[in-house]
Formats: sequence, C-alpha cells, structure tokens
Amino acid sequence: MRFLLLAAMLALISCGPKPETIEDFSLRPLTLPGGQKIKVEMMADNIDLIRGLMFRTSLAPDHGMLFVYPKPDRHQHWMYQVLIPLDIIWMDSNHNIVEIVADAQPCKTQASKCPQYGGNQISSFVLEVASGMARKYGLQVSQRIQW
Repeated sequence: MRFLLLAAMLALISCGPKPETIEDFSLRPLTLPGGQKIKVEMMADNIDLIRGLMFRTSLAPDHGMLFVYPKPDRHQHWMYQVLIPLDIIWMDSNHNIVEIVADAQPCKTQASKCPQYGGNQISSFVLEVASGMARKYGLQVSQRIQW
C-alpha cells in the first residue's frame, strides 16, 4: 500500500514544469493580465503574513510573494524590516486588481513610525513584486490576475 502511495505521489510530482532550483519547489506560477508568468511564494499562515518579505536583500524580476488572507478586509501593508522597494497589488476574491501602490520604500526607522500602505479597498489577496514591475507589466486597477 505504501508503495502505491509513493508511486502516485511521484507521478503527480512529475506532471508539470520541473523546478530548476531547490527554491522553486515552494513557488507557484501566476499569470498576469498581459500573459506574463511569474513565480510566487504563497503566504497564508499568520506568521508568514506578518513576516512577508522582511529581511530579504533581493527579489528577482519574475518573482513575487502572494499573501492569501483568511477573509476579505482592508489589508494594509508596511515596509518595516523590508530591505528592498516593492510594488504592492491588492486583489479582490475574484483576483481583480483593486489597488496598486508603486515603489513602496523600505522603512529604516522604528516600527511605529513606518507608514501603512493600501487597505483602501476590500481585498482577499496581495501581491508584492520588485519595484517597477507593476509598471513594466502594465498592471492596472480592474485587471485580473490568474492562478
């Protein structure tokens, strides 16, 4: 029985694109409105939603982080302990873009003095990408992102 389970798992793993690096095992493809594909880390646990991209020193142009919230709300983000500038894209439960903040800068002061970004619209998901990528990909409010 264990052999059959192992064989089934290996068969499922072999379907689809092959990871190129060990980091790719935790990435999921996401398709932008213009058809471009990027790889995202998905964050759904409370600690992951809080930590996000803190302490990262770089983010590849074709990579990002997708925050999956437990319920729709006005989810604000901040840049405390984030070391790189980001574009932040909020989406509703249908994956439609409802808000974009371009070029949010790292906050190098006390946490209580860091500005809050977004949260002006109800959202279920937030995508963070390297600064300039929203403009490069032509992202606009009301467009749909697929995954």
